[in-house]
Amino acid sequence: MKTRRQILEDCIVRGSLLAGVATMSQTQLLAFWQQGEAQAGKPTSTEVLGPFFRKGAPNNTNMRVSGDPGFPLRVSGQVSNTKGQKVQGVKIDIWQADHVGLYDVQGYRYRTKLDVESASEYVLETILPGHYDDRPAQHIHYMITAPGHKTLITQAYFATDPFFEGDPAKNYKKRGMVSSPELVRNVNLFEGPGQPRATIQFDICLEKA
Repeated sequence: MKTRRQILEDCIVRGSLLAGVATMSQTQLLAFWQQGEAQAGKPTSTEVLGPFFRKGAPNNTNMRVSGDPGFPLRVSGQVSNTKGQKVQGVKIDIWQADHVGLYDVQGYRYRTKLDVESASEYVLETILPGHYDDRPAQHIHYMITAPGHKTLITQAYFATDPFFEGDPAKNYKKRGMVSSPELVRNVNLFEGPGQPRATIQFDICLEKA
């Protein structure tokens, strides 16, 4: 199936128009396409690497062990690039603090390096990270690599975090904590069978190298 970009490119190249936009000139159609590209193709904002990254984490989609303290969290998302294409060969290093804000600097608790399949989608089971003094906003670290694309270092934050005082759009800059409001994700509560858990969706957009 062709993407929105490919369909519009075909229309422009052939001089034809899509149904519903027959009154638009080729120039207007190109401007419409470019506007959509600018909105949909913005790369994910970058963040600092931080001092707690460790190489060699296992490929583990479940960082939460049965009986772990802390509120269960499911993180999901997809990886695309600024052209709107799914990205192949993606590897995502993810690491975070435990429920009291401590990092495992000896082993690999709450650390993984996901090998994302060709569908460019990922799902991770973990817990909501705790707060700590140096960076009091809850967060999850990401480092994403893929052939032909720039390495991205970023972080996911949580709109429910008391640090944002109920208004992430206003308070994300507090103490220079977050580079962009897009990194503060809505949190949903899933109360299906078994233990309740929180869920966030954190999609990633990479720039081509």
